[in-house]
Amino acid sequence: MVLSNFIVLEEGKPAVMHFTDHEIQPRAIRDSLTGRAKTINVLVFQVDELNGRAVSSEFSITAERAATNFTSFLEDKSYRDYLWTFTARGSSFQKEFEVIKTPLKRG
Repeated sequence: MVLSNFIVLEEGKPAVMHFTDHEIQPRAIRDSLTGRAKTINVLVFQVDELNGRAVSSEFSITAERAATNFTSFLEDKSYRDYLWTFTARGSSFQKEFEVIKTPLKRG
């Protein structure tokens, strides 16, 4: 059974999300190249909508380049005014993320 507690992007498949809140969390990981444990900061969003469906989930961003898309939106949480489409391409350290923001239609 898939619990969907957190969102994992599928290669080449766009995921459209709406974020309601965020935090930066320290996470302990094991470096895949050296095998050593280290702590990294992760941008974690609370997600209430995924591909047009209601969810209660998290989406974590560890890639600095992907996280910079949100620099001007974090302080005032204005990311809430958009739908965010993420498409992952590549793997491991060569993974690239296409990020598109679309204004949320309120009506």
